[in-house]
Amino acid sequence: MIDPLEIAKYFIMRAYEDGREAEITNMKVQKLLYYSQCLYLALNDEPLFTDQIQAWPHGPVCPPVYQFYKPFKAEKLPIPIQENIANLTSEIQQILEEVWQYFGEYDAYYLSDLTHLEFPWQKARKDLPSNASSNEPISLEDMRLLGEEKLLEIEKEHPQYASIFSDFLKAAIESKEKPEYIQQGEVNDWLNSLLD
Repeated sequence: MIDPLEIAKYFIMRAYEDGREAEITNMKVQKLLYYSQCLYLALNDEPLFTDQIQAWPHGPVCPPVYQFYKPFKAEKLPIPIQENIANLTSEIQQILEEVWQYFGEYDAYYLSDLTHLEFPWQKARKDLPSNASSNEPISLEDMRLLGEEKLLEIEKEHPQYASIFSDFLKAAIESKEKPEYIQQGEVNDWLNSLLD
């Protein structure tokens, strides 16, 4: 398993590379860790790291990473030494890069608000008031399900998605094979209506 601190350092380095170092705070790192765990669970059906993510008032938090960066409060985090991320495989770095591309442009408060709208954080918080303390863990299964939703969102926003989906629909319309349990013309009519 990966140390979540290595993942945090990856995102801090990416922020400096992209000129967004002023935005990379402990709070933002927590949300990027959360979404990394969600996507990794959805893709691999196992966690990226074993540390809990808890449903704190400002969104999901990985306590050991939070404690490590706590001295910086809401200030930007310092750039780490690059050797610290040597244990991240290319597959993991690819997933982290996807998280950075999709969520890295947003500030910590936007990401916090986003997590408040999503079911894993809400479910773990139950009916607690928004500012109440909690160390309730967010379930891995809920994060996996959210990861599946996020992967679909990411896929749909890809510039090639519309043309690939359109080609898929056209191929389905032109196909001569029809399943026995669907009446002739039903699928073609439906697919044609989507293309209009």
